[in-house]
Amino acid sequence: MIRLRRASERGHTNLGWLDSRHTFSFGDYHDPDQMGFGHLRVLNEDRVEPKEGFGTHGHRDMEILSVVLSGSLEHKDSLGTGSVIRPGDVQWMSAGTGVTHSEFNPSSRAPVHFLQIWIVPDRTRLRPEYGQKSFPPEERQGRLCLVASRDGREGSLTIHQDASVYSTVLDKGRKVVHHPAAGRRAWVQVALGAVALNGEALEAGDGAAVSDEKSITLSGRGEGSSE
Repeated sequence: MIRLRRASERGHTNLGWLDSRHTFSFGDYHDPDQMGFGHLRVLNEDRVEPKEGFGTHGHRDMEILSVVLSGSLEHKDSLGTGSVIRPGDVQWMSAGTGVTHSEFNPSSRAPVHFLQIWIVPDRTRLRPEYGQKSFPPEERQGRLCLVASRDGREGSLTIHQDASVYSTVLDKGRKVVHHPAAGRRAWVQVALGAVALNGEALEAGDGAAVSDEKSITLSGRGEGSSE
């Protein structure tokens, strides 16, 4: 079964400096029917204007992944970490017992476009941790590249939940196939471009909850690359 969540159906926050689309309930956007998918609690698509960003704020007991699609995002936190993430990078922060951080667009000209993904951990009050890895487009071209997993296999970031996060880049006509293990479900999110999911057309910003499917086939539909 495939249940679509179209881009136009998402929640929306526009603060001028921030334009954010919420797949699931977040902040002032609340929909009791959209409270997450399994352990996936937040999936936000954010655009932040140049020289703007999120001031220092706190998190706890959440696995947070940030994926930059264009531009750059500067990160600073109470763990002493300071870094800039760019397209192809995946940043992971395990908030655990508590961490404060800030996220800022350091560019004076270009906005930053990125995804924020929050996953509920399998345990609370963990020691806060930070990690970052680069997964260049050529490593993800035409294949499902594992970027985060419980056991850190295949060079992925290690997260504290029995979940696997994949990324793929597909040119038009290229496809990848995933065979979920018994009892497993999947969420598909189109970050850029356009794809077909088991023959169903999805555009940028569209998502889909997938369950009880023996295979998941993603095919590139856009003129350029889709992610």
